[in-house]
Amino acid sequence: MPKRGSDYESWDRYEASQPRTANGIKAKNQRGVFASSWWATRWIAALERLVDSGRLSRGRSYARSGRVLNLDISAGRATARVQGSRATPYKISILLAPLADAEWTRAIDAMAEQAIFAAKLLNGVMPENIEDAFAQAQVSLFPVSGDDLVTICSCPDPANPCKHIAAVYYLLGERFDQDPFLLFQLRGRDKQQVIEALRARRSTAPAVAEAPASYAAEPEADGLPLVEELDSFWSIGVELAAFRVKITAPAVALALLKRLGPPPVDPSGPRAAASQPSAMERLSATYTAVTAAALGMAYDAEGDAAG
Repeated sequence: MPKRGSDYESWDRYEASQPRTANGIKAKNQRGVFASSWWATRWIAALERLVDSGRLSRGRSYARSGRVLNLDISAGRATARVQGSRATPYKISILLAPLADAEWTRAIDAMAEQAIFAAKLLNGVMPENIEDAFAQAQVSLFPVSGDDLVTICSCPDPANPCKHIAAVYYLLGERFDQDPFLLFQLRGRDKQQVIEALRARRSTAPAVAEAPASYAAEPEADGLPLVEELDSFWSIGVELAAFRVKITAPAVALALLKRLGPPPVDPSGPRAAASQPSAMERLSATYTAVTAAALGMAYDAEGDAAG
């Protein structure tokens, strides 16, 4: 809904003014896209469908120049203050309705059916098919239309969303990049609540089926004496004849690094050149190289076996 109490003549005068200098939150992404993960990209795409290119450009500039003074996220609400051309910063609210308890119960039940969901979320990664779980619960994790979001800014721009809202929205995308659980928090459940609920569901899941009778331990009296089985002791039994091991890349790339985060002290030291890779970048490159080498060895071994 357009804002009231302003007309386009006053907007023309407002747009011509220069924003004041501020030293707030500066976007980590100073050029290019604001998000690298699919879930943060999905969030930003919802904004870019609603805002004209001019305001989006100014919103990105505000986000990168530190004009967003603070950003707070709680259940169903993100609030911020943005420094514009006036002495008093503008107040921004972005509202996304929290899901009802019954809706969360259905969504978590659906997520618990997939063990990989809990594993990925614990490592800070949003499973790509997590929307299927929410669809099964007949709700959506992301805003689908303009009606799903209520955006409020105290500036005189008659357009809504304005550039100040866009700046906050872009910084939210960066926050989601770092912590996908903030999306859940906007929908009404924090990280601990979601993880505990998933663990509770998984702990009550049906037990793994019992092993076939052929694997069951037999009474010692029924087995042959070891001395009579020496010739075949190291041979693979019938039960393992078809057993194969498939070496694949981990389901979550760099999971341990993502879970632990950057080291508190970078070994490069505080005087390291800005162009020098950080500890996380060097470790990521090493882990990636080890994975590639392991996959290469596995591929060669499979080729030798096939030949």
